[in-house]
Amino acid sequence: MIFHQLYEPESSTYTYVFGCPDTRQAVLLDPVIEMVDRDLAALQELDLSLAYTLDTHIHADHITSACRLRSLTGSKIAYPEMDALPCADVGVSEVAPLEVGSLRFDALFTPGHTETHHSYMVELPGISRAFTGDALLIDGCGRTDFQGGDAATLYRSIHDKLFTLPGDTLVYPAHDYQHRHVSSVAQERERNPRLGAGRTMEEFIEIMANLNLPYPKRLDVAVPANRLCGDCPDEDVLLAREPEGPSFQG
Repeated sequence: MIFHQLYEPESSTYTYVFGCPDTRQAVLLDPVIEMVDRDLAALQELDLSLAYTLDTHIHADHITSACRLRSLTGSKIAYPEMDALPCADVGVSEVAPLEVGSLRFDALFTPGHTETHHSYMVELPGISRAFTGDALLIDGCGRTDFQGGDAATLYRSIHDKLFTLPGDTLVYPAHDYQHRHVSSVAQERERNPRLGAGRTMEEFIEIMANLNLPYPKRLDVAVPANRLCGDCPDEDVLLAREPEGPSFQG
């Protein structure tokens, strides 16, 4: 498998490039609309043809480039099936993985940050990788105070779905605000200050209730746009960048 991690600095978003070495088809996970040129250049450099974009959830801090890339490349749009987005070409669920050449993305329903959030497992011989979106971050987690978020639900998602994975499973989040690139399930179980080291659900709920985070600056633009797979705002709105920083994840 061809694999690259790309970083968008304004929203601290990681976009992941996956390529099948046999078919030269690619999948972009959580792409950002302002980075279309960068992503297309990366695909060209790797001699890959974009087959699908895939998102973990309807983001509130950036706008997906799914529709833009579909119009430019003919790629298809994959989203969690339960989002029921008319703009999506393919719905992904725990019983309906996304397969592209030798690539396989097994969905894990991990609500709590949003009510339809999904993580994705990608297996290689001897290597398991979990792409945890905004649910589980490195030494943190996504906030739970909008888009159907719920702290108790997120706690169960992480403890029942993600923390039960083998400890050496690599954890790749959708964001990091300290330029860290990867963690592991064992590391997050042991030292995540919100969810690890034996934190109870009651302790986690109290932590999340007392974050006092500011209202996300782009939520009113990003969420409606992402419900249309990114095909919504005017260009002037799309390019009006306001950094979210750690306030988005708490």
